[in-house]
Amino acid sequence: MGEHMSDNGNAHIAQGTVAEGFEPVREAFEATLTQERAGHSAQLAAYVDGRRVVDLWGGPEITGESLTGVFSSSKGAAHLVVALLVQDGTLDLDEEVRHYWPEFGSAGKEHVTLRDLLAHRAGVVGVEGGFPLKELADDRLIAERLADRRPFWRPGTAFGYHALVIGALTGEVVRRATGRTLQEVYEDRIRAPYGLDFYLGLPEEQEHRWLSTQPMDPTPEQKRELAQGAVGPDSLQGIAFNAGDPQFANGIQSLPNFREVRAGGQASAGGVASARGLAGMYAAAISEVDGKAPLLTAETAARFAEIHSFGPDVALGGMTHAFGLGFAATSVDYPFLGARSFGHGGAAGSQAFADPSVGLAFGYNRRRFAYPGGAAPEAGVLAKVVRECAARV
Repeated sequence: MGEHMSDNGNAHIAQGTVAEGFEPVREAFEATLTQERAGHSAQLAAYVDGRRVVDLWGGPEITGESLTGVFSSSKGAAHLVVALLVQDGTLDLDEEVRHYWPEFGSAGKEHVTLRDLLAHRAGVVGVEGGFPLKELADDRLIAERLADRRPFWRPGTAFGYHALVIGALTGEVVRRATGRTLQEVYEDRIRAPYGLDFYLGLPEEQEHRWLSTQPMDPTPEQKRELAQGAVGPDSLQGIAFNAGDPQFANGIQSLPNFREVRAGGQASAGGVASARGLAGMYAAAISEVDGKAPLLTAETAARFAEIHSFGPDVALGGMTHAFGLGFAATSVDYPFLGARSFGHGGAAGSQAFADPSVGLAFGYNRRRFAYPGGAAPEAGVLAKVVRECAARV
């Protein structure tokens, strides 16, 4: 926790501690708690050079140890596994996927490389009609459904967010190359050694810490905006977000509330974590933590942070997006971060990243699904204050 953490207890809306020099973070976090609608709960954590300097939470029911669904922040955990295996030499970014997974090399996907896949350029974002819950909860079943599919665009000519399937696709490459699931490698090499509260597969004995994801609570104006922006289930965006399945006709806000999803640790969106776990994982990626060397070399971290896809995202209706390899290019969304920052946000509002330029690892988590979906607006506000404090200490 650090030697100079301070806690002024009941004098604050937020519970928890901040290190000396990070007092503005508490003030900013408390401001976000008061600005949200009633019932809002959130957590915030940060490390600098492997030392936890922020550990805050506030709102009904939540504690620092509470676990919630983090949706696409799960992709950060999944692709830290891939980065480790590339660093080991087990995987080669420029090898065709079919080298590891022969069934994938069909229907126009024969020359898709692992690099293409990680950069969301492969074109296999989902299936018409959607995946039923049983399949959506199981990366192996998703991979089987997608293996012989024709892509929705010629691989490499465009990119589009493989929102619910990228972890299954890269996970199948991991399984074929190692004989173990991505979730197993993550548990053994990342989560367990560091005691991280970030699970790809929540054990039954940890269920008592779980807080269900609360649905979005839009204002009347926001409801109208959501209705105007609704996508057809057979559109590219509808397919990418599984809108064709009746169970998810109103969106995927309830996804982690299904026990089979969080138990299976679906690597695209099924992860369960606290803010401590989110920040702790990125701290382990780039910094020495508790005497353990960083998981990634500076060279590997830079390779995976390097921007590979930028511009209109065809699976998100042309929204501008930026990806490294598996990770989001976080500094494009948050220009106050170092250019080699990497991480991933999640649909309910979570955000997590590493900024190697100042040794910063950041994690933010909230219980209620944020409007309009994706990393919550307040996450950027908090990240800026944390980064400013980190640069001064």
